[in-house]
Amino acid sequence: MKKWIIAAVMMATLGATSAIAKEWKVVRFGIEGAYPPFSWTEPNGDLKGFDVDMANALCEEMKVKCVLVAQDWDGIIPSLLARKYDAIIAAMSITEERKQRVDFTGKYALIPNKFVAKQGTEITFTEEGLAGVKIGVQRATTHDKYLTDNFKSVNIVRYGTFDEAYLDLKAGRIAAVLGDASALEEGLLNKPGGDSYTFVGPSLTDPQWFGDGFGIAVRKQDKSLTAALDAAILSLREQGIYQEIAAKYFNYDVYGE
Repeated sequence: MKKWIIAAVMMATLGATSAIAKEWKVVRFGIEGAYPPFSWTEPNGDLKGFDVDMANALCEEMKVKCVLVAQDWDGIIPSLLARKYDAIIAAMSITEERKQRVDFTGKYALIPNKFVAKQGTEITFTEEGLAGVKIGVQRATTHDKYLTDNFKSVNIVRYGTFDEAYLDLKAGRIAAVLGDASALEEGLLNKPGGDSYTFVGPSLTDPQWFGDGFGIAVRKQDKSLTAALDAAILSLREQGIYQEIAAKYFNYDVYGE
């Protein structure tokens, strides 16, 4: 059975590669560059991280030139639609709301979402318990929408990047930050002084708000690119390349079920 699966994947990859070769010689990926371990920006301006390595591996699989374009999160979908780049690989959750604007590949990662707070902080995660409590989120994310939809009395503090939220958390200006668990670990808990902070409250995975994992976003008219990326993701997993890349950044199965 596995041989048939591998054969089907490779045939799909060859077909998608042939299709993409007719239309694409270069694929430009929009990447945030401020969301470790998925992406971050080195002092010299170089982009690094899981999304960066995945983008390069996908381009190699599809036999196209890879160009990485740094883009702030607030404008990441509008810039795709404006053709600043061809696809977004930026730990973006596949949600029904976003699918109205862009197409997605199948998932390439799935991570739970959690709150992080200073050790000893007591928060009750109910409507009454969060009344007036300041919770930090990155603006225009699934975390922002989740709090907006479920806790009308919470005081949501929105930031352009998680680094800005961490500064306010450390200064005591907010009580907690909501984000995906791996980014909170990499950006705060695993940093010097991170042992002063801890996960609190529930682990959030509800597809209604957090989608079906992280996917690569593509303009709706670029069907051949979406198909080629889908086939390349499957091929990288079958070859074990995906697992080798993921092992550099995660100590658990980031792909999920």
